[in-house]
Amino acid sequence: MGRKKIIEVKNIVKDYKGFKAVKGVSFDVYEGEIFGLLGPNGAGKTTTLEIIETLRDETEGDVIVAGKSINKEPSAIKEMIGVQLQEAGFYPNLTLLQIMNLFADLYDVKIEALSILKKVGLGDKANAIFTKLSGGQKQRFSIATTLINKPKIIFLDEPTTGLDPQARRNLWDLIREINQNETTIVMTTHYMEEAEFLCNRVGIMDEGKIIALDSPDNLVEKLLKTGFKGHKRTKEANLEDVFINLTGKELRDE
Repeated sequence: MGRKKIIEVKNIVKDYKGFKAVKGVSFDVYEGEIFGLLGPNGAGKTTTLEIIETLRDETEGDVIVAGKSINKEPSAIKEMIGVQLQEAGFYPNLTLLQIMNLFADLYDVKIEALSILKKVGLGDKANAIFTKLSGGQKQRFSIATTLINKPKIIFLDEPTTGLDPQARRNLWDLIREINQNETTIVMTTHYMEEAEFLCNRVGIMDEGKIIALDSPDNLVEKLLKTGFKGHKRTKEANLEDVFINLTGKELRDE
């Protein structure tokens, strides 16, 4: 992984009529890494991501994305990023191919829609209506839409929430595959195992501030050096591994 900065967050503040949701947050994301932004509900992580994505104005500070400032060139930034939409962001009665081509028209790009759908395991669902998809299929389709403009950076907001173990592990594989094609990924998750498995580094937010930033392994090591003892003996496998081993890794979307 290279150490070239692709995102520089510089002391951003978001003030909602006297309530500061983000309080002077600064961090960098390096080209080609998977970076996780973690924190409890209300920590400010979603607001922080929306500022970086140019979806929400900051009160103070600046963000530089691939050399472009959100304050000066937000349109240029939008052209180089992919943002995962939630289910409500799609036209419910269109087929997947129709939605993909509609998004391509909005980006003013030419795409091989079926090829992208095949990449996320939805080639056989190309002519299916979005509302008829399972939860795992909807999540994979939402990631497919982030690939339409061949972005340098993809933002994923809790991409595996509500999925069964097979669908969750499958999505992990997909995220890693996209990252291996030199796409930087910034994601949020409430699953700490997911962050450990996927992320090169994580920033932990609480009450609008970054309170820790390092690789998952380094953060665990720092905790252990304080004399911390976990509640359970560390194991080389967990119950989810047992479940996958017994039931198989294949997706069961129907």
